[in-house]
Amino acid sequence: MKKIILTFSALLIITFGLSNGAFAASNTYTVKKGDSLYKISKKYKVSITHLKQWNHLKSNTIHINQKLKVAAPVKASAASKKKATVKNKKVKEITVTATAYTVSCKGCSGITATGINLKKHPKSKVISVDPKIIPLGTKVYVEGYGYAIAADKGSSVKGNKIDVFYPTLKQCYKWGNKKVKIKILK
Repeated sequence: MKKIILTFSALLIITFGLSNGAFAASNTYTVKKGDSLYKISKKYKVSITHLKQWNHLKSNTIHINQKLKVAAPVKASAASKKKATVKNKKVKEITVTATAYTVSCKGCSGITATGINLKKHPKSKVISVDPKIIPLGTKVYVEGYGYAIAADKGSSVKGNKIDVFYPTLKQCYKWGNKKVKIKILK
C-alpha cells in the first residue's frame, strides 16, 4: 500500500509540479458543507480524476465529514522538479468544433458532471467534452475563450467537439459554431 501511495504522490508531483504550499503536511481533507470535487481539486491543485482514483470514487458524489486523500507529502529531487516544469507546459494541441451552451434554460439543473453549480458560479470557465478525448478535470486553453476546465459532458459532445459555457443565451449565439485550437495542459 505504501508503494502505491508513494507512486501516486510521485506522479502527482511530476504531473502538476510543486507550487507554493500546495502540498501541506496533511494528505487528507475532510469534506465540508458546500464542497464539491471541483472545489477540492482547485484548492489542492490536483485533478478531479486523481481525487476519484485515490479515493476509489465511482461517481462525483461526496458527503460531509468524508475523508478524502488529496496528496501525499513527498520531497522532490532536482530531476523530478525539472520533469514537473516540463509537464506544466502544453501537452497536446488539437483542433475541435466548438459550440456554446448555457444553463439559463427552463429545466436545466446547472450542475456539471463534476459537480460545479454553474447557476451559482456563472463566471466559471467550463467546457463540455467527450471524456474519451479530454478527461474530465483536465485544464485547457481554448482559442478565443481562455483557460478553462473540462468539467462537463453532453450527449451531443462526441469526438473532437466541445461546448464552451456562457451564462447567457446571447453570449452563446455570439460564440456560434467554429473550429478552434485547444491546448491540453497538465
